[in-house]
Amino acid sequence: MASLITLRRQIASIKSTRQITKAMQLVSASKLRRAQEYASRSRDYQDLAYDLLTRLSAMNEIADQPLFERREVKDRLYIVVTSNTGLAGAYNANVLKLLHQGLDRDRQDKVTSHVITIGSKGAQFVRRIAGVDLMAVYPAFADQPLVDDMRPLLNTIIEQYDQKKVDDIQFIYTLFKSSVTQIATVKQLLPAPIIEVDKNSSIAVSNFEPDVETVVVEITTRLVEAQVWQGILESAASEHAMRMIATKNATDNANDLIDDYTLELNTARQAEITQELAEISGGVEALST
Repeated sequence: MASLITLRRQIASIKSTRQITKAMQLVSASKLRRAQEYASRSRDYQDLAYDLLTRLSAMNEIADQPLFERREVKDRLYIVVTSNTGLAGAYNANVLKLLHQGLDRDRQDKVTSHVITIGSKGAQFVRRIAGVDLMAVYPAFADQPLVDDMRPLLNTIIEQYDQKKVDDIQFIYTLFKSSVTQIATVKQLLPAPIIEVDKNSSIAVSNFEPDVETVVVEITTRLVEAQVWQGILESAASEHAMRMIATKNATDNANDLIDDYTLELNTARQAEITQELAEISGGVEALST
């Protein structure tokens, strides 16, 4: 049985850790409310933007446009959103698992893999994998990033595909469903996936001014930007939710450990008192004989 001093030190240490995890839980809960509001506010716009992008990609007039050109995939670029810090449950692990699966498929298909990470955790993971080009590392963006904050990333995405340095761009992020449900997701950015378009749909019968090519050049960047921006918002909300749950679990575990060690401390103290009483009784008995 551990000594009383050791048990008291362990209890004090756990209480100190509990204060930290409790504070982190409260901070994450506060950030989650704001991040959830930001993500849900623009979700409809993102869905419409993605639908418009896929519908445009199905039009014959833009088949030769650089950002919609479909070619044999020899080089694939992954945009991966992770965090800068840990203690966020499976947030980073779920995203990196999808990335690892994609890299394995590329290796089997003889496709060269390139990765751009947002957040240092993704960069640490990619650096340990041989044969993968870590093209760039961006720090984690704020909960409500501005377009100017993402401009270097967006310019890199457009440039890589426009100049045919990569043939396919995949975006891996975490979709926020609720405070208890977050789903690691892979979305194809470029070229946009082709969907079956109803002949009577508005896109199919629309006229473009001044012409289709000019309109596509102007709006494609904005539509891709919407996908990346929304994905970062969803990931920020997911990170805060998973960190809130992880720190809550850590706080609960600390409470359980404190209870266990307190019980052990009381047992050890009672045993020590009983031993002292026995020694006193034995001494008294020895003196009386």
